[in-house]
Amino acid sequence: MSVFYFNCLRSQDRPTQKLLVSMQKNEKSPFKGKTGLGRIANAAAYSKEGLKAAWTHEAAFRQVCLLALVGVAVMLWLPLPSVSRTIILFAHLFSIVVELINSAIEAAVDHTSLSEHPLAKRAKDLGSAAQFVSLVNIAAVWFVLLLA
Repeated sequence: MSVFYFNCLRSQDRPTQKLLVSMQKNEKSPFKGKTGLGRIANAAAYSKEGLKAAWTHEAAFRQVCLLALVGVAVMLWLPLPSVSRTIILFAHLFSIVVELINSAIEAAVDHTSLSEHPLAKRAKDLGSAAQFVSLVNIAAVWFVLLLA
């Protein structure tokens, strides 16, 4: 039997406490599912559910998708080289990915506790900052490519 020690910070005011977790070397996690093609099918289904949940529950996700749709339409309308189109497309896709991660962070923090806590605020603010940076990136990409 192997023994692992994890440091868990219970609160900012309390000292770090040790959490003892033990697991056999050959023991498999009960959270692991299928392997091979079954795993790929499960992953695709989970991804579909995640996109559906983001579209249903996250206004910011819908807004970023709308921005991408408008951006791609304008990109196709303008006479831009293929490389510029690819850069614009990836900038918009990157923003969608960042919004999905930001929404996941917010949902996980809200699931943990709805009470206000400095670390919960920091997590949410950092996710929001990441999305802001990705939106600035979109603006910068458009600015540079239109001036080129």
